[in-house]
Amino acid sequence: MNETVDNPLIFGFEFDEAGGVRRLDWAEVSSGPAAPATGRRWLHLNRLSPAVRQWLTETSGIDEVIDDALLQEDTRPRCLAHGDGLLINLRGVNLNEGSEPEDMIAIRIWMTAEVIVSLRAFHIKAAQDLRDRIMAGEVPASNGVILAELAERLTDRIEPVVSELDEQADEYEDTLLEPGATLPKTALASFRRKVLTLRRYIIPQREALAHISREGQHLFDASQTLQLREIADRVTRIGEELDMIRERTMVLQEQLIEERSERMNQRLFVLSIISAIFLPLGFVTGLFGVNVGGMPGVGSPLAFTLLCLGMGGLTVTLFFLFRRMRWL
Repeated sequence: MNETVDNPLIFGFEFDEAGGVRRLDWAEVSSGPAAPATGRRWLHLNRLSPAVRQWLTETSGIDEVIDDALLQEDTRPRCLAHGDGLLINLRGVNLNEGSEPEDMIAIRIWMTAEVIVSLRAFHIKAAQDLRDRIMAGEVPASNGVILAELAERLTDRIEPVVSELDEQADEYEDTLLEPGATLPKTALASFRRKVLTLRRYIIPQREALAHISREGQHLFDASQTLQLREIADRVTRIGEELDMIRERTMVLQEQLIEERSERMNQRLFVLSIISAIFLPLGFVTGLFGVNVGGMPGVGSPLAFTLLCLGMGGLTVTLFFLFRRMRWL
């Protein structure tokens, strides 16, 4: 669900050097710059709020280039080093009620050693998970830990969605193995759309995660760098799995088209055989139906019976001829 535009600060934390944490309210955040005088901050903001836009451009102290990037309407996953910080765009599956998971939602992040400013327009459960852990007393030792944990939780929720798509592809394959089985006309097209929509963001997300560990060496220690590389490897596997699912759906689509074409050809073949049998019969009946003088058997009471027997014999002859020619 969308947050209302009246709620600019979804949550905010300030961490001191002694390992303590303090909740922030919007009045405290909006009155000064993003980075604190001492300690560290994480500010999770509602991108749809006009107050957030005003604070970013006028008070936050964040570079104008970064402000514009954070407030863009449409983004793709990426990582850009700027000064002493990183601009990071990541995507997560949309698990909000009434939404489709493949409609991935964005979280935009400006990260330095002193502050993380994250913006989103829709509810992101990965951020909520990390907020709950902090409120339970698990204080992250650095902003690098926050970023790595966010990336891991986003990936944790992508994997089950892709696994469900793989299982659905298995079901389609099993269905098409049944004799005479078929699928609704739009089923595979809709399924492929879901796969391609996910893949659209998964592939650049893999590159973004790889860039984070390279460009942000001054923001991450060895443990977090290794964690980010492992996450990037997981996203790479997810992308490969999506590629495989896409290829499988293409094969299933081709198989479905071939089966439908084969059924159509069989029906046309039956109609052709029926036409081939009844064509000479139609010729005979048409010939004997000509209402002119000189037609044989006009005065004979056995003529109609003989004509029927002759057409029956012609039908049997044609049938065995087609069998001999292996048309039947």
